[in-house]
Amino acid sequence: MATKSTLLDIESLGVLAPALTAEAIGSFILIFAGTGAIMVNQISNGAVTHLGISFVFGAVVTALIYAFGHISGAHFNPAVTIAFWSSGFFQKRRVLPYIAAQLSGAIAASVLLRLSLGNVANLGATLPLNENWLQSLILEAVLTFILMLIILGSGLDRRASIGFAGVAIGLTVGLEAACMGPITGASMNPARSLAPALVSGIWQHQWLYWVAPILGAQLAVMVYRQLSRNFQDCIQDM
Repeated sequence: MATKSTLLDIESLGVLAPALTAEAIGSFILIFAGTGAIMVNQISNGAVTHLGISFVFGAVVTALIYAFGHISGAHFNPAVTIAFWSSGFFQKRRVLPYIAAQLSGAIAASVLLRLSLGNVANLGATLPLNENWLQSLILEAVLTFILMLIILGSGLDRRASIGFAGVAIGLTVGLEAACMGPITGASMNPARSLAPALVSGIWQHQWLYWVAPILGAQLAVMVYRQLSRNFQDCIQDM
């Protein structure tokens, strides 16, 4: 017989189902398009180009925000989900289900890419240039710090121009990928790094692609807390 607590958990999951589905599908599309572009670039001997790959990542993030932002908040990134929780805009009970949905969608995309294209370009796995993990740790933290600041400033602050968050966030992802992609992979997203690593078996320095984005996002929360008077200038009904 189900207990009251179990029934409440089931009901909560039912309410969360559309959001979790959106997070899984969005993460799938992000990895399928973004890392898929990396793989196709190698298959086509560089036809996509590095700037083209950066554009794909930025464009798909923009599209996903407008498609799913009103359903799930369009996180698609464990570091972003954790940052929203620590800033007080996201319920604790939703954190693990969101992250599980993000990881499952991302992994499914990498599995499909391997089945479709083979084990090309390590499935787009992120690796530090010349094994310099400290350099990548610092840069990934800074990149995610910038990205999270843009998310908070354009998407949550009530003073921001309405309707431009997707463009601002997508442009930031694309520009950061263009600038630092050759050095770190410009992941800024643990799910984006874990999926190809898991499916391709490329595990080197995987830890830094969890530590750096989470650390960078948390630093952004701390800074924006001061800029927004402890988030008093931000939308409170997420």
